[in-house]
Amino acid sequence: MDFMKFIDEARIEVVAGHGGSGSASMRREKFIEFGGPDGGDGGKGGSVYAIADRNINTLVDYRYAKKHLAQNGESGRGADCYGKAGEDIELRMPVGTIIHDMDTEEVIADLTFHGQRLCLAKGGAGGWGNLHFKSSTNRAPRQKTTGLPGEEYKLRLELKVLADVGLLGMPNAGKSTLITAVSNARPKIADYPFTTLHPNLGVVRVGQERSFVIADIPGLIEGAAEGAGLGHRFLRHLQRTNLLLHLVDMAPFDENLDIVAEAKAIVNELKKYDESLYDKPRWLVLNKVDMIPTDDRAQRIKTFVKAYGWKGPVFEISALNGEGCQKLCYAIQQDLDDKRKKRDDEEEHEADVRFQGEAINPDESR
Repeated sequence: MDFMKFIDEARIEVVAGHGGSGSASMRREKFIEFGGPDGGDGGKGGSVYAIADRNINTLVDYRYAKKHLAQNGESGRGADCYGKAGEDIELRMPVGTIIHDMDTEEVIADLTFHGQRLCLAKGGAGGWGNLHFKSSTNRAPRQKTTGLPGEEYKLRLELKVLADVGLLGMPNAGKSTLITAVSNARPKIADYPFTTLHPNLGVVRVGQERSFVIADIPGLIEGAAEGAGLGHRFLRHLQRTNLLLHLVDMAPFDENLDIVAEAKAIVNELKKYDESLYDKPRWLVLNKVDMIPTDDRAQRIKTFVKAYGWKGPVFEISALNGEGCQKLCYAIQQDLDDKRKKRDDEEEHEADVRFQGEAINPDESR
């Protein structure tokens, strides 16, 4: 099934390689008396690294491959031969993966950009050979040290997709149709609930070098926090977004359906899941307005907005024929640009604490 292909959580164990032991060897050659110690050091154990890769979009590779072991370092040998270091291993993960330590629940790493490389488990140092213990009073040392063990961790991987805009709504609200109409994404679309079984991402281009990423998640229903429908496990993928679009089906199949109550139920489920997600900027998008008679459309929309008690931005669209979609996309892009500009200005004017209280004297600077 499709939802099995999208894995957004996995548990793995990473084990770095142990360092190799040092050697306690003596130099023995013809015609050379008292050759002295020549034991080499052990090799360093291999480490385990995580690398963010934008070409991967799921954690399915770690669903069955649970244990990842780096190579141990080789032991040292005589004739000053040092042991070979163990090879590192690299675990490629999707951008947006958060890595937790399962024992402490501490966040070890957050992979936010392509090519980011972080060490998950460090290999053990190699042991010393007896060459290190030679001194004026100890000409023939027999001491050596063993290599140190590599680090071991049990980790929980959690994927949160990176998107600028997230879509919220009941099943069959038209979220997949909208993301198909405005972006290059091609999710499954059908006339029954829960067609979308995993998140879909699409890039919306509104001009040259102006674009944003939109995320479509499976529909929510009342009681999702208690596990109804597909639950609310996919809401985590909206936590990194800057803007939420709440899609409402203005022409449901069941004419007796209370769309105001359903819209409020979505917001309540959002609040139950995460207060910070509930506080994110949210726009109301009324879909399927083309199915409302033209002479009755304005009054029905006005009645709904008033009953819902909404004071924010409202957009009327038809994702099926594209009506109002371009206006919505331009408004989203402008909002994201304004937020980005404001954030850049704040960072630019932020005082540098290193230079607070210091005055530059031109005479002293010479």
